[in-house]
Amino acid sequence: MVRPRRRGILSSLAIALAIPLITVALSPPAAARTAPTAAARTAPAAFAHPGVLVSKAQLDFVRAKVNAGAQPWKGAYDQMIASPLASLSRTPKPRAVVECGPYSNPNNGCTDERQDALAAYTDALAWYISGDSRYAQKAIQIMDAWSAVITDHTNSNAPLQTGWAGSSWPRAAEIVRYTYTGWSAAGVNRFATMLRDVYLPEIINGSARTNGNWELTMMDATIGIAVFLQDKAAYDKAVSTFRARVPAYIYLTSDGAYPKGPTGSGIDTRAEVVDYWQGQDTFVDGLSQETCRDFTHTGYGLASIAHIAETARIQGQDLYPEIADRLRHALGLHARYQLGAAVPAWLCGGSLTLGLGPVTEVGFNALHNRMGIAMSNTQALTEQQRPAGTNNLFVAWETLTHAGNPH
Repeated sequence: MVRPRRRGILSSLAIALAIPLITVALSPPAAARTAPTAAARTAPAAFAHPGVLVSKAQLDFVRAKVNAGAQPWKGAYDQMIASPLASLSRTPKPRAVVECGPYSNPNNGCTDERQDALAAYTDALAWYISGDSRYAQKAIQIMDAWSAVITDHTNSNAPLQTGWAGSSWPRAAEIVRYTYTGWSAAGVNRFATMLRDVYLPEIINGSARTNGNWELTMMDATIGIAVFLQDKAAYDKAVSTFRARVPAYIYLTSDGAYPKGPTGSGIDTRAEVVDYWQGQDTFVDGLSQETCRDFTHTGYGLASIAHIAETARIQGQDLYPEIADRLRHALGLHARYQLGAAVPAWLCGGSLTLGLGPVTEVGFNALHNRMGIAMSNTQALTEQQRPAGTNNLFVAWETLTHAGNPH
């Protein structure tokens, strides 16, 4: 069934705003948005660019390592360049309405949109590292193609699809817009309009009662879009939702006898929480709400947590200290079993569905390399999986961008 398009706190803006100038496109009027409370205001006074998942200092570090032939960065770069996502002959496949049902069935533009968004990001990285302007031009071609056409996401997976593609688009756009001079003002302006009108209303209000990877991915996209649009209210909304969702996604014994329910979900009794946590009724540090579902979806949630914290850190707000214990325990627990440890009977009935994916680099670099936290299982898995490629949804090339990156 085709679902109606969701409209959130930016609905009136998304419907009514016309953007004649680039300066307007990147800084919507505060009066058109719901202002956060004073305590919730965390957006930077001035946004850093490029500033979604990767900063200029991080990109410069990577470029120097690749140019020097240093590993694992050179191998990761070669892997990326060999990917179909980096093909300079790629033809984007935009469509006006992307319709995605459960598990992308029906799949009317879902894969095309995600792949094109990832390709734009891949090309943006390739441009900055190689200096070959053909990659920047290809990224622009892809972004311009979609911004000229797309109007909506529909069906039951619309919020998740919007989150996946909406996570990749601003990563690409930030690099190209702030390191390359060939993207026209009209193109940037139209792309900003697309993010504000088509993507942001679908994701900004979260998804309290779905599995946690949904809301975390949606906030991953929201914070990235907020940075590109220089929208402080959207940034604050993403951080506020993130701060509430992480304790409802990763358990610590300090939470009490059982995990917290997601804010606004109405899930608050032990019985309701156990049901929401896939029937798991024994809780240990690092257990995720989706551990007993499967590691793949859990990996989506863990990746988004790290992405959001990384983007916030680039913007001058370090969220890592407040989530460090949860994230390190979660990465360690899932890495341990992904590496082959025997599964105890109390954990998911003694059976786990593995497949964590290439999701550990960003969190491992932040917690272990920058904060000095020992993470032996996570380190072993991270190094075993290098170079980390892409999950073909919203995670891509994170060995290249974040392995050992001190910035």
